[in-house]
Amino acid sequence: MEQVRTNTLLKNKTLKATSLRAVAGTALLSAVVGLSACSSPADPDIKARQDIMKSYSDAMGIMGDMVKAPDTFDAAVLKDQTSFLAEASKSPWVHFGNAESIGNSTKAVWSDNATFVNESEKFQQVTAQLDAVAQTATSVDDFKPAFGDVGASCKSCHTDFKVKTD
Repeated sequence: MEQVRTNTLLKNKTLKATSLRAVAGTALLSAVVGLSACSSPADPDIKARQDIMKSYSDAMGIMGDMVKAPDTFDAAVLKDQTSFLAEASKSPWVHFGNAESIGNSTKAVWSDNATFVNESEKFQQVTAQLDAVAQTATSVDDFKPAFGDVGASCKSCHTDFKVKTD
């Protein structure tokens, strides 16, 4: 009888340990899924827009570093960044089609869509102009005004169409 009791106790401990591991594993999995949901948007349009805008920011940062430190001017890097920016400037707008995919956008993107479209077209124009200037630039002074126009275009659009954060 003692053997049966010992086997039952061992079985119960094993079940408890297995159950505890299962609960802990489930909790860990839930935490990982929850954190990944917090760190990236579930909506593919929002994610695409954010990724594209982040790449704009990266390119502008590289060029901005040249503006801040003119002795770091590199014509080849400038051309790469401006060509990328001019081409990528055509990309995010298709990801604003769904008014339910708000993300960091204001509702004005959809309620004042004509102005939003105008801003997007302006951005494409100024990035194309910056790219054209960069192809023959030999110093920061050659591209700085066009670079400023791109920055102003970003700011203009973000003023009305991006949620303000502190």
